[in-house]
Amino acid sequence: MPDEEKNMMRVIVCKPDEYAEVVEIEDSLESMQNMVGGLIEEYMPWDDEVAIICNEEGKMNGLPFNRAIRDENGGIQDVIAGDFFICYAPIESERFLSMPPELEEKYLKKFEMPERFYKDKDKLKRQLREVCFGKREKLFTKWIRLL
Repeated sequence: MPDEEKNMMRVIVCKPDEYAEVVEIEDSLESMQNMVGGLIEEYMPWDDEVAIICNEEGKMNGLPFNRAIRDENGGIQDVIAGDFFICYAPIESERFLSMPPELEEKYLKKFEMPERFYKDKDKLKRQLREVCFGKREKLFTKWIRLL
């Protein structure tokens, strides 16, 4: 659409093994499907009016696990497979919208760090990467048993 201005929205993008980042994407179904690599699914696990937009068939198609969705006590409710993004999804709107600054900050902090999941003796475990700052930035790994 060269003559029409494209509507853009500011979202938080989470990809496996990468830090979350805030980007602007075109507000179109095609753009959203390209972002997640397939058909989109809206998932709203929190009280805030924000939605996770993920690949509807991510787990069935064996996409890599990305981030865990936790309840208020830190327990795992679900694990999202494949790329996803988080956007503002007010109930009164028929469209997804840009993240308001306060929600953007909250959810960027929540999903900033990449996670890796693996099975060990039939238990799902997660490898969490954390960054330490000193004279030089160092990356280290600690193992956390989830289940």
